[in-house]
Amino acid sequence: MKKLARNQLADLLVLSALFCLSGWYLWDSWSASSHIYNLILVLPLTVIVMLLCAVAFVGDLLRTEAVNRPVDRDSATSSLPAIALFVGYVISLPWLGFDVGTFLFLAAFLKIAGEQKWQWILGYSLAFAFGSALFFSAMLPYPMPLLLIPGGN
Repeated sequence: MKKLARNQLADLLVLSALFCLSGWYLWDSWSASSHIYNLILVLPLTVIVMLLCAVAFVGDLLRTEAVNRPVDRDSATSSLPAIALFVGYVISLPWLGFDVGTFLFLAAFLKIAGEQKWQWILGYSLAFAFGSALFFSAMLPYPMPLLLIPGGN
């Protein structure tokens, strides 16, 4: 058996932790209530995450050459704006609503990620934000905080 590189071992540990946490979350959700309305999003998304983890785990194990990637110190600091943006998004949802908050979050994230075309930023953000808001407001059995789409609370 080949020896795993340190970063490959770290990748496998992260995948294992994500797989276990996803399984625990599904079990906890199921034990709280096995009613289909409570599991309509949790069950399929958790199964998909667990399958993706398993596929990535096996793919990483079967990778023939171990590559030691150098640690990029700037990668941690470059993710701080995205983390701050996400924190602001979550905090502002009760006031902005899921529809407007998601639109603003996506537009700002695409801009800080380097997207230059405003048509793409606005079009993608608008389509995804309002499409997902309509989907979730129709599928979830409780009202969502929405600002522009009728039917929210």
